[in-house]
Amino acid sequence: MKSMLLWMFLVFILTMCGGDSPTPAEEADETALRLLVFSKTNGYRHESIPDGVVAIQKLGQEHQVLVTATEDAAYFMADSLKEFKAVVFLSTTRDVLNPVQQTAFEKYIQAGGGFVGIHAATDTEYDWPWYNKLVGAYFESHPQVQQATIEVLDKTHPATTHLPEKWERTDEWYNFRDINPKIKVLAMLDEKSYQGGKNGDQHPIAWYHEYDGGRAFYTGLGHTTQSYSEPLFLQHIWGGIWYAMGQ
Repeated sequence: MKSMLLWMFLVFILTMCGGDSPTPAEEADETALRLLVFSKTNGYRHESIPDGVVAIQKLGQEHQVLVTATEDAAYFMADSLKEFKAVVFLSTTRDVLNPVQQTAFEKYIQAGGGFVGIHAATDTEYDWPWYNKLVGAYFESHPQVQQATIEVLDKTHPATTHLPEKWERTDEWYNFRDINPKIKVLAMLDEKSYQGGKNGDQHPIAWYHEYDGGRAFYTGLGHTTQSYSEPLFLQHIWGGIWYAMGQ
């Protein structure tokens, strides 16, 4: 009888100690940085989007950031957005958010949220002036994919600190319009190094700025699938993400 009572007492103690308390992994998840990668398109769809999603997910794993990838605009509600330190628009095109979702995203940025635009993020939401200022410019045109030289102007930012001053690579080089004069340009395109540039001597291709309470980073790179296996480019976009998350 005594041994039975002792056994029951031990079971009770173990149950109370174990219970439903969070595991270390669960506790880490509760405090982990979270990133939303949004790749909805209503215009041209880049073949590189799946490669971009996988690459950012791998970068998240390497840096202990939980990455949620989606094309569901329903995430753009206050309760959902507040879970994320930053939102990446990965080659989104045309109208991707309705007016209610736009308002929710504006409030998210105003509350200190972060935004990252990659490549066709500037080919998005042409009738939303607030977004134009956030992303920093609108896409106007591009020549064929070719090699060009990028002149890195600011090597103090995490998106560019690792880059050479003259960075030669192959991509689809955007020409821009409606450029926000308040962006802080990290890198320029040397239009003498390729054919089809239309922004002249001042052709920004990567930039960042604080906007309406939040932080924004944009890079015009990332059209090709090969981009998402290039170490320099991957570190470039992760540095931009790190900045946007406020880290």
